Amino acid sequence: MKFLRVLAALLLIALAAGCAGRQGAASPTTAPQATPIPTATTVSMAATSTATAAPTAAPSPTTASKPAPSGEPVRIGVLTPLSPPGDAAAGQLIVRGAELGVKYVNEVMGGVLDGRPIEIVVEDDQGTPEQGVAGYRRLVDEKRVVAVVGQFHSAVNLAVNEIAKDVGVPVFSTQASAKDITAKHYPIAFRTHLIDPIRVEGWLDFIQQQGYTRVALVAEDTDYGIGLIEETKRQIKERGLQVELREFVVDRRSTDLTPQLLQVRDFKPDLVINVAVGQLAYLMVQQAYDIGLFPDTPMLASYDFPVRPEFWKNLGEKGNGLYFIAYYHPRQSLTPIGEWFVKAYEQAYNEPPVYSALSAFGGIVVLAQALNQAGKADPQALIAALENGTFESWYGKVTFPRAEGPYWHQATPSLLILHYTEPQQDWRQAEVVYEYQPSR
Repeated sequence: MKFLRVLAALLLIALAAGCAGRQGAASPTTAPQATPIPTATTVSMAATSTATAAPTAAPSPTTASKPAPSGEPVRIGVLTPLSPPGDAAAGQLIVRGAELGVKYVNEVMGGVLDGRPIEIVVEDDQGTPEQGVAGYRRLVDEKRVVAVVGQFHSAVNLAVNEIAKDVGVPVFSTQASAKDITAKHYPIAFRTHLIDPIRVEGWLDFIQQQGYTRVALVAEDTDYGIGLIEETKRQIKERGLQVELREFVVDRRSTDLTPQLLQVRDFKPDLVINVAVGQLAYLMVQQAYDIGLFPDTPMLASYDFPVRPEFWKNLGEKGNGLYFIAYYHPRQSLTPIGEWFVKAYEQAYNEPPVYSALSAFGGIVVLAQALNQAGKADPQALIAALENGTFESWYGKVTFPRAEGPYWHQATPSLLILHYTEPQQDWRQAEVVYEYQPSR
């Protein structure tokens, strides 16, 4: 009996030791369930709530799986026009791109800073400097964002920069092009869009290519419009071009451009350059058609609003024949990041992506890479990382050097001029009449 009691005691000790060893090791039956991969999280400042705004993205181009990000989110502000008098259609496309940027960072990159998710906080700047400044302050003071992307209107971006240079949280121009946005060399000012001197260089090359000698430039009374008038005059003189330029400045809030367009018609130009934004740009095309100015006289739109889905709905056959600036064409080669975006966008929205969304997406992904290089969610460390790093965007490698003039903190995409040759034409099938590859 004594022998049996000793044997039983030894068995109990052995069992206890085995259980203790198993409790110290990871057990698949007791491990906590993995945190689901977050979708693109948008925090609306109006409602101060979160929503999963972007639909499911396309599969990742990478084969390596990343752990789901967790912990305190790193917030990035999206300050963009979502209501009049701003170009609300542009703002909506920018938000789409930013949301897909969040999905890419959280799902493909596994978040930032060793696995923290990112989220965006959206503010409507309404295309006005006053609302832009107020929105920037809310993003910084209330939501503690580490950076702000989404700027579209140059006047807003310029006003925000004047506040941001003292606050210290960097601002990315997503599609604002006035040269002073970066030419003032503020540490907080970054841009992933081309600058107006390049835009003007491109259309002056086109004017020479087409043999035009009389040009009417009809511009809205904003920093964007006035800046392009002055830059065009400067480059014509600098290049010694034999071009007679006549400028016409219009109120950006105007609902009738007929008086000015009749003056343009009387000038008998070879080309009309449409330097208006949003609804005013559409109005200029429509009313120029109505008075017989366009398409008899060619018109060049100063930016890429004709690639948007609503272009033909707004103008119908009146839009046929329009030339327009673009910054992306499907024939361009894309990085794996860019290819992921195209698939994700088409799956989410059942339409091809356009540049406004691409630029916003690229800004978010670049910021995520810079945060990882900085090693912490600190605006000053982020600025230093952006200045010293090389980052992968949708079209290639980008850097933000302390370069001269407006090329400070500037990453420049390509510039093209496209031409609609038939009504309802898919912009991807539009004639490519000019392509400029910046050397900087």
